[in-house]
Amino acid sequence: MIRTHTSTIRVRYAETDKMQIVYNANYLIYFEIGRTELLRAIGLPYAVCEENGFQFPVAEASVQYLKPARYDDELSIKADLDYEPTKPFITIKYEITRNEDVIARGMTKHPFFDIATQKPIRPPALFRNCIEQPIV
Repeated sequence: MIRTHTSTIRVRYAETDKMQIVYNANYLIYFEIGRTELLRAIGLPYAVCEENGFQFPVAEASVQYLKPARYDDELSIKADLDYEPTKPFITIKYEITRNEDVIARGMTKHPFFDIATQKPIRPPALFRNCIEQPIV
């Protein structure tokens, strides 16, 4: 099952290098913005997950840089959550665009983790219920 959400940000000066190009590590922060807003859109903000005893930390990440983003660019972050009920993790794919230009693509992989035991778990019922509802 794939869920999609798009967020918009504007590149701040502090996110750029001397050439006013977005510093490469900031793309992972942009991915986190996309992921956070996607989870919020399905009714599952991080705080709710933690209140219910689970997290899904980043276990793997990759970024493909295609074009530079610059100071004051308005960027769209599309996040696609790929979930299979039989797997103990989710994968989120990202595409960052400026107008019609694809700036970067990437992915993150997240296992489900029980906060109390600090051990991996299957997708919790709360997550499964939220992921199966339509995005509003």
